[in-house]
Amino acid sequence: MSKLIVVSNRVGPLKDTGKAGGLAVALVDVLRERGGVWFGWSGDISEQGTQAPLKKQRSGNVELAMVDITQTDYEEFYIGYSNRTLWPTLHYRLDIAEMDKPFEQGYRRVNERFAHRLAPLVQPGDTIWVHDYHFFHFARHLRDMGMKNRIGFFLHIPFPPPDILTALPRHADLVRALMAYDLLGFQSERDRERFVAYVVQEAGGRDLGDGLVEAWGRTVRAMAFPIGIDTAGFTEFAESVEARKHRARLAQFLEGRIQIVGVDRIDYSKGLPQRFHAFEQLMERYPENIGRASFLQIAPPSRSDVYAYSEMRRDLEQLAGHINGRFADVDWTPIRFITRSFPRRGLAGIYRASKVGLVTPLRDGMNLVAKEYVAAQDPADPGVLVLSRFAGAVHEMREAIIVNPYATHELAEGLQTALRLPLDERIARHKVMYQRLLENDAHAWATRYLEVLAASGEPDEDSQPAQTAAARRRA
Repeated sequence: MSKLIVVSNRVGPLKDTGKAGGLAVALVDVLRERGGVWFGWSGDISEQGTQAPLKKQRSGNVELAMVDITQTDYEEFYIGYSNRTLWPTLHYRLDIAEMDKPFEQGYRRVNERFAHRLAPLVQPGDTIWVHDYHFFHFARHLRDMGMKNRIGFFLHIPFPPPDILTALPRHADLVRALMAYDLLGFQSERDRERFVAYVVQEAGGRDLGDGLVEAWGRTVRAMAFPIGIDTAGFTEFAESVEARKHRARLAQFLEGRIQIVGVDRIDYSKGLPQRFHAFEQLMERYPENIGRASFLQIAPPSRSDVYAYSEMRRDLEQLAGHINGRFADVDWTPIRFITRSFPRRGLAGIYRASKVGLVTPLRDGMNLVAKEYVAAQDPADPGVLVLSRFAGAVHEMREAIIVNPYATHELAEGLQTALRLPLDERIARHKVMYQRLLENDAHAWATRYLEVLAASGEPDEDSQPAQTAAARRRA
């Protein structure tokens, strides 16, 4: 019986505790439907690293299979190439990308070792679905072992234009490695077009139409699959006991005032400083909001081992203090800046209690917070989404107030528009977006991707490469 094998940097949990992200919940659901394995990093660092025994957990027909990494792997693969080189490059931030060769060597090494650890778990006919920028080289190593299974890849973050990507040393090797997959999934049509542009302009490849791209002797299918959330489930979260408690606490605290909310990891791609400055300008240009509207920014730390992130946290704390010093009163605080995370049920309650959802990344593959905010709203009295034109979600959520986060005055104007939007227009905008979120939820996204992958590639289901079989005997 063939199974689905999902590969990602972090895995699980197998049960929805209310803390797992929407993507994790969607992947577990599709794994349960088909039976399968979720493979990735255990989150642990050990001396044995990738040579340590697999850590396994099972729930029904789904198994987690996890491998450790060494401290060197962590520094070079995860902190180094993944987060100091690829992440900023793919988010168009060449000014802070570190092009250090040892980082790249560590990245390739971990991709190869993870592929070798996965190989014994793969049977003929199994489908392998690899996620995100940590594993660009993963399929190439499986192919080198002779594996003919269908292997798909989905990039959750943006794919930059050729002029950006070519600043990356050995960029051609990275894209050539992607050609080892059968199906490449992107968040938006623009991301897919940028990939195809690179293949045509830099690799001398061909756009064959119908999503097919040819280069380096390989033909792959590249398509856009905008990721969704568990829309109905998140709406239920907004009615949960935990959500109601958060709403009641906020209602008591706000005393009829309006709350604007932002929920993001601390990351330079999220546009948090620009957001703070726009709120400050909102107070300056529209003083009627002083004492009437407050801004709650929830921003858990992200990749605290990367200096740029810890520095950003300090800068945001200082900026919030400056704005509060200017405008606060004895019974009103303009900005509340919280650097801890909340369970998703609690967040749903916070979203519903907030009349404006502020989602303004400088560059984002999709941004599921925008979708969660809309899903959590009361349809009879919904809040308003203010959304960056540079978030992938904008292609499905044109009814939001669309803003340019780089233009502080435009962002402030967007906030003022959202604060003044009449009820009938709020209801109309929310109804259209919510229906779209129901139709393209996380389950529909995963199902559509896997259906296209099943029709892609030419797997040999009657044979398994000798090297893989040998690896299975060793395991």
